Amino acid sequence: MRCELVTVPGDPERPNEDWASAAVPASGQGGVVVVLDGVTPPEGDDGCVHSVPWFTARLGGALVELSGSRRDMDLAEILSESIRRTTDAHRSTCDVSHVRTPQATVALARWGEHAIEYLVLSDAVLLLEGADGAVRAVLDDRLDRLPPGSLASAATVDGRLRNKEGGFFTAAADPAVAARAATGSVPVTEVRSLAALTDGASRWTEVFREGGWAALLELVRKAGPQGLIDRVRELEGADAAAGRVRLRRGKTHDDATAVFVEL
Repeated sequence: MRCELVTVPGDPERPNEDWASAAVPASGQGGVVVVLDGVTPPEGDDGCVHSVPWFTARLGGALVELSGSRRDMDLAEILSESIRRTTDAHRSTCDVSHVRTPQATVALARWGEHAIEYLVLSDAVLLLEGADGAVRAVLDDRLDRLPPGSLASAATVDGRLRNKEGGFFTAAADPAVAARAATGSVPVTEVRSLAALTDGASRWTEVFREGGWAALLELVRKAGPQGLIDRVRELEGADAAAGRVRLRRGKTHDDATAVFVEL
């Protein structure tokens, strides 16, 4: 197995709110990949004394631990329990019911001798390359299905969309959100590689339309995760120089994380 992981902040003056990890069990069989993209809150109160990186580190640590040690739990159960643990860690100091309480998108994969399990929540991306070279994208496309302009107003997002039916869901304080994730499994013999991406890295396909998911995975195989992120930064810089605005939520550069695993 070969694994490469790269994460780059969108702004070197600000903390990176992405979090990623890859782990191999002590048995040496199988593995786990976790990628989180912390949600940057709008200006104003979020009811929490902690930062988004604090939240993603807590949630990510719980996901890695449980994914590696609790093979009796499926990934939705693991996400649910990880959210519960993280929420309990700051329930006494923070208003965890606040709509802007720290939260994150999730891409999670776990494989063993027989199967690869996967889970995606919100706009993270997980790519599975089959033995025949075909690439399948595991997506939670709720954000893409919102009407144009829906995310322009923070009041609309908070009041009608964030973690609400008909809107979109993230890992925040409610363990029940795990049931909203896209989940499944495939035989391990049918997958030769996988990639997990935050939306800062998946922009190469989703925003700049440089190629489909198969082309993105091939770029990562040849140039590595750093090569993908470097190319995204070049495209972002060209857009900024030309005065083009193509990015949802208006960030010229976003935190970008990519993990590539060749099985």
